[in-house]
Order: sequence, then C-alpha cells, then structure tokens
Amino acid sequence: MNLLLNHSSILSNASINLTGSKSETNRLLLLKALYPDLILVNTSNSNDSEVMEKALKESKEVIDIHHAGTAMRFLTAYFAIKEDSEVVLTGSSRMKERPIAVLVDALKQLGASITYEEIEGYPPIRIKGKKITINKVSLAANISSQYISALLLIAPKLENGLELTIEGEITSAPYIKMTLELLNEIGVETAFVNNTITINQKSLIDNQKATIESDWSSASYFYSIIALSEIGTEITLSSFKENSLQGDSALVTIYKEFGVETFFNENTIRLKKIQIRNHKSIILHLSDAPDIAQTIAVTCFGLGIGCQLTGLYTLKIKETDRLVALQNELQKLGAEVRITNDSLTLKPNSIINSDCTIKTYQDHRMAMAFAPLALKTSIGIEEAEVVSKSYPAFWNDLKSIGFQFSEI
Repeated sequence: MNLLLNHSSILSNASINLTGSKSETNRLLLLKALYPDLILVNTSNSNDSEVMEKALKESKEVIDIHHAGTAMRFLTAYFAIKEDSEVVLTGSSRMKERPIAVLVDALKQLGASITYEEIEGYPPIRIKGKKITINKVSLAANISSQYISALLLIAPKLENGLELTIEGEITSAPYIKMTLELLNEIGVETAFVNNTITINQKSLIDNQKATIESDWSSASYFYSIIALSEIGTEITLSSFKENSLQGDSALVTIYKEFGVETFFNENTIRLKKIQIRNHKSIILHLSDAPDIAQTIAVTCFGLGIGCQLTGLYTLKIKETDRLVALQNELQKLGAEVRITNDSLTLKPNSIINSDCTIKTYQDHRMAMAFAPLALKTSIGIEEAEVVSKSYPAFWNDLKSIGFQFSEI
C-alpha cells in the first residue's frame, strides 16, 4: 500500500492513546514465559510483540520471526535454556543478513548448544535447550544492547544466576537499565557496579503484575509533528511517566530545542509548540536513543535546521541500513547529507522538494519519521503498511488529528 499525504494541518485539542512500549512488552513477555504467574497490563499491539508472544507459545521445530530483530535476540537466549527443546529460529531475508554471532558466542561461553543452519554468524540457528550452570560471561560494550538484555532476562532462571562483564564504554545504557529495572520490579535482585552486572537466581517472583508504559518511540512522531506545526499547536498523549525507563524519553529535552514543551499531568503528556530557538544547526549524541535519530533528522530538515547526529553505528544493522536510507530519501527532498558508519550530518536548507515519494526499505521507522513532513508539503510513502511492525494504528491516529491522505 502506497499513500499520498496531502499538505495538512493539525486539529486543535488533538488527543492520542498510545499502546504499551514495544521494548518493555518484549522483555516482559519473555519474563512471563519464565514466570507464568506474571500478569501484563497495557501490552504493545505491534507486530513485533505479537510475533514474540506467538513464538514463545510455539511447539513447532521451525519458528519464523520475520523482521522482528528483538524477538530473534531474546528468543535465542530463551530457547538456549529451555531444557529438552530443539528449535530452528529463522526470519526474513533481511533477518538472515543481521548478525547474531556476538550473542551466540556469549551463550556458548555459558554452555549453550547453538549451531548455524546456513551462514556462520547469521540466522537461521538451531538451538538445543539445556540446563546452564556456568555463570560468568563477558561481552564487548560496543554492541547492540539487545544482546546484553537477552542474557540478563534469562539470568534469574540460570542455576547460579549470572555475572556479566561489559568490556569498554557502554552504549544504549538506558535499554540495559530498563531491563534491570523490570527485573527489579518483579523481585529479582540485580547489581550494576562499574561494568559488571550481577543477577541473582530467582525461582519464584514476588510481584505478579506489571503495567507497561506507552511507547516513547511512537511518541517521537508527534513531537516531530508539533515541532513542524504553528506556534500554539497542542497534542495530548497517554500513558506516560515522568520518570520513564525508556531511553527515548530524552525527547522531552531534545525537542525543547525545536520549540516543543512537554507538560506532564498524571498519566498523560501535553505537547505544545512554543517559539522555536534560533538554531542554524544542532549537535546530538544519540547512542542512548538511536531509534529516534530518523525522526530528529527529518524534523531538522523540515525546520530548515542543520544537525550532526553521532553514536548511530547500530542503525546499520536494523531493518535496513538506516543511515544510507536516510541519506537517500532526504536527498530526494533536496537535503545535503553526509554519513559515516556512526553519524549523520545535515546542512541547513530552507527548500523542500515537493511531490517526492519516500522509499521505506521495509523499515517502519522510515515511514513514520517522514510522515510529519506532510505539514510542509505533499509527500508519498511507499509500503505504508510497514508501520504495523511497531505501531499498527499510526495512519488512523494521524487521520484523527487532521492529516489528509489517500491510497495510490
């Protein structure tokens, strides 16, 4: 499905209810599989979470997780400790290009039985579940935090718990802290001292109910919409916490630079466009929140502001190479963009080419990050249905707040 988004404006007093965080949901789904008495409230309705939940209940030998990278990593760890089971984890053609060796090697250090079915270091992988008694492992710090979280989530069910040493400067630290906080919330004892994380063994959990906060990554697109709107425009979003576990809550601070103020009220946030600061360019290090880089880059382009975004090396192994994809599509619109392996630099530019069609590369965040530009010009979005990976109601929600579009 391709969409043409017409030049739009936002309705006054717009309000959106967002479902639970995909990041929190997928972690808690794995914990629920380990501790069946756990009750989850406000789970994500994303495809990724549905795939994760289904895979945890599967009795098939071959489990296909399609494009769900988080599911691939978390399930690799889960099935490694599921005694007397044997499964093959596979996915889409793109998933078979996304490396898994770092996690597999770490699990093998602990004694897991995992082999590659096709190309060494990449899915599909065959996992024979077994009891793991070794409790010490090391990982390099400059890797996806999902590898680390996968190990932490299974740690309380290991016979002797886990002592995980992270070597080097830690990246995406908020996602690691999120995992530890969720473990703490259900009664698992953890410690994070210097670069060593210790998780105690836990047979039964203390708290049997977990309420999931709404997704800050999904909220990012509304921050962009407000930033690109007229002064005084407002949107209310629910349900969010001022002291969030999610790294993407950095939006609150970052978008002040684009004139967006955030007002917390119980479980809602109200976003309001205030006078924008007079920036020519902005510099941000986003290793703690790489998933909002696409949104920020497009916001800057729409405002005619330059940006230098660093700490983005994990974007090259996502659903697509997001740095290359951003460069390609922003250039169509008239931007001057330079990328490296871990950064994107956008020059200030007041001209936006009209009637461009954005290629999404089977990446949900490409579709959603570029959609707010409809406030500036008409724009096409290819394969618009790809948003279902993380935010199935995205287009309906945009329509409800005043966006106009048609299928082409």
